[in-house]
Amino acid sequence: MKQMTYENAIELEGLSKSFDDFQLKDISFALPRGTIMGLIGENGAGKTTTIKLLLSLLRPDSGTIRLFDRPLNGDDPYLRSCIGSVLDQGFFYEELTPKQMANVLRRCHPHWDDRYFAQLLDRFGLSDGKRCKDMSRGMKAKLKLTLAMAPHPQLLLLDEPTSGLDPVARSEFLDLLQEFMQDENCSILLSSHITSDLERIADYITYIHQGRLLFSEETTSLLENYAVYRCGWEDFQQLSACQYAGYRKNAFGCDVLIQNRDSFTQEHPDAVLDPASLEDIMTLHAQRPQ
Repeated sequence: MKQMTYENAIELEGLSKSFDDFQLKDISFALPRGTIMGLIGENGAGKTTTIKLLLSLLRPDSGTIRLFDRPLNGDDPYLRSCIGSVLDQGFFYEELTPKQMANVLRRCHPHWDDRYFAQLLDRFGLSDGKRCKDMSRGMKAKLKLTLAMAPHPQLLLLDEPTSGLDPVARSEFLDLLQEFMQDENCSILLSSHITSDLERIADYITYIHQGRLLFSEETTSLLENYAVYRCGWEDFQQLSACQYAGYRKNAFGCDVLIQNRDSFTQEHPDAVLDPASLEDIMTLHAQRPQ
């Protein structure tokens, strides 16, 4: 594939979108070309809204979106040909078979690859003659990814793509995404509640909480810098608010999210810190002091 000259597959600047009961406000982050970004946040945080804005399924109230260093334009045939997507509530023609779906999508994607499509169906154990309505939830999840990847997109936008997959199928799914990333021009934005999957494959983590961006950072830096301090309530009360990013009270004391492990250790040399997982960072950060 021809070497691309753009630096970022996605650039969002000040992106906002309001609904009657929700507001996505001032979202800014960039997904570098050739990397995977995990998009995390609780249900209703704004992850799906962000992906729909990237797909031109929604129009922003303010802010800018650039894909491959081009302003987003849903009518741009180049952009349409470069993007593959899987939506959590993606629409399926329930009466159609994978083969019939391919016949429809082939007309829309100039780079559609019938051989690769057949290979993916075989890899996932999917019959090209089975109607969608007769498939399990897990089979539909596999078919969604197959349809998204068959045109060889440069950018995959995936909203909870492993929902409904058992651990074995999920591992196969992640293996396929890593194979996709062997082309240095390809990039992935992956929304998922399964944070262990993101720890495995994501280069960056972007956390949206209640419609606002909390952070967008490299995964390795997050896991190196954050830690969990498990202490009694009295010990917790001795901490200043600037020393932690969130906490959760429990029957034995507190789980405290420390944002700068090295600095905290210097100030509290006797404190025992546990490594923080992405799940720890997400759940404890969400309960940070206001």
